[in-house]
Amino acid sequence: MKTGPDMIAEAKSRIRESSVTELKDSLASGAKPVVLDVREPNETNLGRIPDAIVIPRGTLETKVEAMIPRDAKVVIYCASGNRSAFAADTLQQMGYKDVTSLAGGWSAWVTSGGTVEG
Repeated sequence: MKTGPDMIAEAKSRIRESSVTELKDSLASGAKPVVLDVREPNETNLGRIPDAIVIPRGTLETKVEAMIPRDAKVVIYCASGNRSAFAADTLQQMGYKDVTSLAGGWSAWVTSGGTVEG
């Protein structure tokens, strides 16, 4: 039987994580990634990374294909980096090739002084 932390560790072993610095650099460059926020509405209402697409983790599989093309570079974030790891793992299984999870999530973004919208 697996624990929650076991499942998170397994998902993180199958995906790539990007740092806040990497995301900031990418957003400042001409090749901007799609930023995907998988937090719940009560979380995103408090703020989000500017221009992020919001699809709560619980509805990701049924909504993502209509909103994000499979060939897009996607950086996913949640509150701390765990739900986004599951989401990145899921998108990879769905055929998305260039997907990363933001290490530390929203907490790391805000702590680093990242721009906040909303």
